[in-house]
Amino acid sequence: MNQQGVGDYNVDIVICIDATGSMAPIINEVKKNALTFYQKFVDAMDDNNKTVDQLRIKVIVFRDYICDSKPMVESEFFVLPSQSDKFKAFVGDIEAIGGGDTPENALEAIALALKSQWTTGGNKRRHAILVFTDAPALLLNERADCPNYPNNLPKDLSNLGAWWEGMDQSMDSTYQAKYGRLVVFAPKVYPWNELQAWNRYWPAFSPAGKGLSDVDIQSAIDLLVGSF
Repeated sequence: MNQQGVGDYNVDIVICIDATGSMAPIINEVKKNALTFYQKFVDAMDDNNKTVDQLRIKVIVFRDYICDSKPMVESEFFVLPSQSDKFKAFVGDIEAIGGGDTPENALEAIALALKSQWTTGGNKRRHAILVFTDAPALLLNERADCPNYPNNLPKDLSNLGAWWEGMDQSMDSTYQAKYGRLVVFAPKVYPWNELQAWNRYWPAFSPAGKGLSDVDIQSAIDLLVGSF
């Protein structure tokens, strides 16, 4: 990466990964895509004459608050490529286990991603979230009675949308909506179909009844780079 200039970007990516038992057939593919994201992204930016001055990636592993002892596991932001070993170690430890019933706590993962301490440096910034799941999501606060459920999360999908659009200033975060990008690999079910009303949202729907059968990370990268 080059010395920072007028056209350079500081990019933060939060990758939210469904790691419930149903993801077992494809979890290795999802992990591989997470690990190769850095180089593919930088190459795509270079191909479009855009320079990445700093790229950080954070991972949120989500399951189900009522069924799993570790329903949400968050990493730090890894600065790549200098912290590649730490990033690889975290991703390498992800296992597809648990989850209980079909809907999972994916919306909570997005909320926690939004609450991250996003980059505030650089001349141009992007705050991007990628979600990989083969399932619908539970309603926000449906698991609020669980003792390990986080405090200060949105009460419903509309409230989460207000966070995403930057209309709710109560969120303790450095996220800025104009820099936000959301790419979701998921079946065309709630809430992934309803989020199409959101700005800067790109769903990659898998075929009906096939969960998350195909993960085309290059398409996600092309969408992100094209929107910069």
